[in-house]
Amino acid sequence: MTERARPPSLIVFVGYATPRSAREIVVETERSRPMNVSKVMSAPAVAVPVGTHLREAARQMEEYGVGCLVVTDGGRLQGIVTDRDLAVRMLTRGLDAEERVDAVMTLPVITVDVTDDVHDAYRAFRNSGVRRLPVLDGQRPVGMLTVDDLLMDVFQRVGDLLGPVAWSMVEGSAGSCTTDQS
Repeated sequence: MTERARPPSLIVFVGYATPRSAREIVVETERSRPMNVSKVMSAPAVAVPVGTHLREAARQMEEYGVGCLVVTDGGRLQGIVTDRDLAVRMLTRGLDAEERVDAVMTLPVITVDVTDDVHDAYRAFRNSGVRRLPVLDGQRPVGMLTVDDLLMDVFQRVGDLLGPVAWSMVEGSAGSCTTDQS
């Protein structure tokens, strides 16, 4: 049996649907089309200047409900400070809350560009072990991409894929399983 080239969109036929509705159910995925990081990132990134005190950084994390801040100087990324940086580095180094964020920020910062494909972000997460990636436009932070953002995107895609399947089972006879797709 010769395998044909896959068309740009993936067509999924559902075995539990009636033959008529199975031919009508077409689920198009965006797998073959690149999706930019900008589609799933949180924007804007919460930023603080290099001279910000640790107490103020912690206050801003609490106020904005985020686990990290990008540290900037003149709008350009200088580092990233996470809640873990505050808890672990501040305590183990015996730092005062009035110290500056650059005393605990993480360097170098692993980033993605706003035009990067989501698959580049997956690779960056996998290779680095970090949970948050600042999204840059040039050297300027424009957003934050987290593992949670990607997880929510996956859930949305699965829901989009399974929605027609579930609907076909409601419309058709869920008990009749057809293997003949002709």
